[in-house]
Amino acid sequence: LPTMRSHKVCNNFAKHVMSMDYLVHDFYSMCKKLKRHSKTVFVDMGASLDFHGSESQPAIYINKIYGKFGFNFDHIYAYEITKKDPSNVFELIPAELQASWHWVNVGVDSRPGSKMNPFTTITNHFSPDDFVVVKLDVDTPAVENLLARQLRDDPKLLELVDQFYFEDHVKQKELKKSWGESAEGSVAESLELMASMREKGVASHYWP
Repeated sequence: LPTMRSHKVCNNFAKHVMSMDYLVHDFYSMCKKLKRHSKTVFVDMGASLDFHGSESQPAIYINKIYGKFGFNFDHIYAYEITKKDPSNVFELIPAELQASWHWVNVGVDSRPGSKMNPFTTITNHFSPDDFVVVKLDVDTPAVENLLARQLRDDPKLLELVDQFYFEDHVKQKELKKSWGESAEGSVAESLELMASMREKGVASHYWP
């Protein structure tokens, strides 16, 4: 059973491989953290909206789930390295999200302090009173792993990021066909990483 997927893949892998119904959110605790002046921020690293074809886009899905519980993001920073026609991108974005959506059509930079490292934007522009959600899935383990560990090891970032979603491309046979030979690390290392961030106060979830 893949550690980063719904248990339903055991019965029908193709149908449920992108399912997000295994995610558990504690919206009560999230709401208690909010203050009247809190900004709500969603940072999406790997933000292509046409990658999954006609299927529901995970990033849109997560925005809708949060919206049901009153979390309407003021700022959505969407980083995507594959060049896209902006008119096509915004055609796919629901009307209620367009005013908040910042389309950044460049790859992320994993070097700490870099202008194109999204954590630099978070550190420079937001405070612990804000509500910050980060999704990391750029399909390049060499970049992803550095960013995930930057979050784990940076005390200031740990104060700023509330929710973290990560598709950790580690070596496991169930997903080898999808991920190919680019996967790095082990399931055990991945579990240790996510557990460490949870222990440090960041609710960390596997992203499909």
